[in-house]
Amino acid sequence: MPTRTHRSRARVVPALFAASLALLLGGCSVDSTSPADARADAPKSDGKPLASGRSGPAVDCGEAKCIALTFDAGPGKDTPELLDMLKKEDVHATFFLLGKNHVLKHPDVVRRLAAEGHEVANHTWTHKRLDQLDKDGIREELGRTQDAIAEITGEKPRLMRPPQGRTDDEVTEVSKELGLSQVLWSATAKDYSTTDSELIKKRIVDQAGRDGIILLHDIYDGTVPAVPGIIAELKKRGYTFVTVPELLAPAAPEPGTVYRP
Repeated sequence: MPTRTHRSRARVVPALFAASLALLLGGCSVDSTSPADARADAPKSDGKPLASGRSGPAVDCGEAKCIALTFDAGPGKDTPELLDMLKKEDVHATFFLLGKNHVLKHPDVVRRLAAEGHEVANHTWTHKRLDQLDKDGIREELGRTQDAIAEITGEKPRLMRPPQGRTDDEVTEVSKELGLSQVLWSATAKDYSTTDSELIKKRIVDQAGRDGIILLHDIYDGTVPAVPGIIAELKKRGYTFVTVPELLAPAAPEPGTVYRP
């Protein structure tokens, strides 16, 4: 018969696993706003285009079954192929770009992202965990990427994604100062851990939900080949693909706010 100590541990382990899973899927425990709440609480936008080269909401996500496709840590060698796929499918995505060795290495791809109507966003300079830095360090990681992207596209991003989804009050404060909203996610394929494109597709399709935000990486070998199947299956299920600002519209992304489905 299990002792009281053993029974306590049996209860604690699943609880810790659940907490870890929640952290992995959605970042640290901070106040956040869902896309639906953002739409309900803000009757009008800030008047800015929803993405470079496009204006006006393409779809009303209060009525349509919307989902946002997002890519982290690029651009990389496969990003041009991904852009060809998205163009063919008439899908616009949100790209959270890394500065060092990515934005600097692929300026033409960054320029193309903006020109083709995708949302160009910030994923820090070197992918350091922002919650482990002081304010100056956070400002350096985000500010350098802001400046590098603006030099290429002529516009600073308004969205950022903290590495590993780790954020805190200081990250929020600096993000607000820099005019950046924080965007977490609801579906992840853990594509950093597999090159199996069918598995990546299955994980995303299984987690998909209305007002969801999909997290993928366009720098891993199995990811880009999985994208056509993800798009085809979710379109078949009635989803409309949008950028993150389109998902929030008519609300405008609020600097400092953490958005999470």
